[in-house]
Amino acid sequence: MTEFVLVAGTWLGSWAWDEVVPELRAAGHGAHALTLSGLAEKQGLPAGQRTHVRDIVDAVERNDLRDVVLVGHSYAGIPTGQAAELIGDRLTRVVFVDSNVPADGESFVSDWPDGRAMVEAAIAGTGGFWPPLAAADYAGQGLSDEQITRIVTASTPHPGATLTEPATLTRPLGELPATYIKCLLDGAEPSPRVAALLTSDHWRLVELDTGHWPMFSQPHELARILLTEAGDSSPTP
Repeated sequence: MTEFVLVAGTWLGSWAWDEVVPELRAAGHGAHALTLSGLAEKQGLPAGQRTHVRDIVDAVERNDLRDVVLVGHSYAGIPTGQAAELIGDRLTRVVFVDSNVPADGESFVSDWPDGRAMVEAAIAGTGGFWPPLAAADYAGQGLSDEQITRIVTASTPHPGATLTEPATLTRPLGELPATYIKCLLDGAEPSPRVAALLTSDHWRLVELDTGHWPMFSQPHELARILLTEAGDSSPTP
């Protein structure tokens, strides 16, 4: 049995995986959706990026999970990628869902050369948080009006320190067994950093014809990919 640990990106909590978790469990696996510190029901908890790494590692160790597939979406790819090397032989695979990936000494905003000033200004102007997107920002991402409303209504401001603190890696990320899911409506090609990692024999690319939030727009297809990447070839219910 695989144990999936699912971590959503900025502004989101464990609720983002509500349509994916039941499909993974119906296939006979464990599924653990996490809310990172400072978000959703954990609003008010102080959080830096290292806090989020520890959130993920603690969830694996506290529950004594084995055969773990870590799943990081968007921003969460950065703490998830770091947590993956810290859980040792508990890890089966890490899956990056249209996500940023960690680079030693680099932060989330480091990967945004054109948007870094905008993000940092937004954090400075809101008391240390990155405000959630507005409904219009989700256009063209394969989401229904109802799905957009759900995301916007439930999103919470994201702790700014998690976006500006640098990542720490003790080994090349390309050595980890990994899958990168590229959501094509959010850009047809992976970023240069991801493209370089995909040259590793340990990494593989899967394309998904939807937008940046596939847990909402195509949860069944996302669950199928996760099961396949974990080595489960049986069809999802």
